[in-house]
Amino acid sequence: MRRYFHIDLDAFFASVESIDNPELHGKPLIVGGASSRRGVVSTCSYEARRFGVHSAMPIAEARRLCPQGIYLPVRMERYVELSSKVMSIYADFTPELIRVSIDEANLDMTGTERLWGSPEEAAAAIKKRVREETGLSISVGIAPNRYLAKIASGIRKPDGLVLVEPGQEAAFMRGLELDKLWGAGVKTRGRLEELGLDTMEKLCSVGRETLCQLFGKAGGDFLFMGSHGQDPGIYGQEPKSRSISAETTFERDVRDRESLESVLLGMAEELCARMYDEGLSSRTIQLKLRYEDFETLGARETMRGPFIGSAGIYDAALRVLNRKWDGRPLRLIGLGLANLGAGEVEQGSLFEDDSDRAAKKSAAVERAVFEASKRGLGKITRARLVPKPEKDKPKK
Repeated sequence: MRRYFHIDLDAFFASVESIDNPELHGKPLIVGGASSRRGVVSTCSYEARRFGVHSAMPIAEARRLCPQGIYLPVRMERYVELSSKVMSIYADFTPELIRVSIDEANLDMTGTERLWGSPEEAAAAIKKRVREETGLSISVGIAPNRYLAKIASGIRKPDGLVLVEPGQEAAFMRGLELDKLWGAGVKTRGRLEELGLDTMEKLCSVGRETLCQLFGKAGGDFLFMGSHGQDPGIYGQEPKSRSISAETTFERDVRDRESLESVLLGMAEELCARMYDEGLSSRTIQLKLRYEDFETLGARETMRGPFIGSAGIYDAALRVLNRKWDGRPLRLIGLGLANLGAGEVEQGSLFEDDSDRAAKKSAAVERAVFEASKRGLGKITRARLVPKPEKDKPKK
């Protein structure tokens, strides 16, 4: 009998800001990029979400919805520091761990009852340690497969705990609203409602073949399996594979190039910081794209040498995006670093040009400031990720 825990740090970036500055507690916090068209929300507090603000939303739109919000720059080095502490706590409970992103992880807790007790007892112990050692709260979903655990983790946020017992997978899904079907966006749900399938119960009554005729093979399979509590295969990587990744599932399908670029930039910053933190290096990026019809593509690019800072990761991601994205709206985008190894010292080359030397200098500064920030001596924030100050309003 399999037992999976999906654990999500609640409003992670915003929660960290509240921990570091208690005066911000209970206020609408929006952490993200610049207020230009290219800036997007990375995370927002639950107070900000009440105004309709959500992750990957353009900062300009967030300001329109929540002008009274407190807009803060991304402090990736600080988030990575706390994320690493949390992930190390998870690793004390099981070695079978998939680090989905900086604030999410999936744990295979099968066979750990003798060590940690019942699933509820183990989840309570993990919650207690995370709270005591970091001040953060987590939401835990427990289920016989990874997909259901992911859905369950979002049912009672923040600080939630939801258990799906073996044999209750289909019944659990039938009891949910249609918008809880993770992976199905607004457009897909709208199409379902047009077909009269406006509840999970109704969707479950439709056969796989019919759904494939209506939504294509990929979409039909995903909808059928997901609605019946089966795992359509949301995590392809193995727990012990040498890779790190981040991904974003959009509230609404995105086709705006600049928004996608901003999301990729934030992911590149995150992956680079995590790579520095773990003393690793990589020369291979992986890009994951999921379209509105559930078609999912993966592509990678391998460099001749290790990436030099987050700029190198970002540039490679853009090259792969240019090759693989056909302009259709995206439901999900993910970025990863593969074939990780021990960090390597970059040697100079007789054939380096000025741009190579400039990139290495920039990366050296980035790494130095990251290390300093971990010791509380400073921080680094890319200009594109810093909110622009509001202009003074003219006096009447």
